[in-house]
Amino acid sequence: MAHTDLTTRSRVEAKGRVVIPASFRSALGLKVGDEIELRIEDNEIRISTLQSRLARSRARLRTFVKPGRLLSDELIAERRRAALLE
Repeated sequence: MAHTDLTTRSRVEAKGRVVIPASFRSALGLKVGDEIELRIEDNEIRISTLQSRLARSRARLRTFVKPGRLLSDELIAERRRAALLE
């Protein structure tokens, strides 16, 4: 579920600290101690969680695999074909 309708303002505090409001933490499923990734993209700071990055990666990988097949099966088959040609 996209939460693009959440907006707020915050201030940069001492030592560069910025508070992430509770509604944002809740929307992203962030808990105390969770690791996040910060990156600059399109001149904006983007924050993502490990879970969201994994979900995005899995979705991208699905485009390369036929339904009902595992990437590991594809790799093993490819290696076996290559071994036959050696």
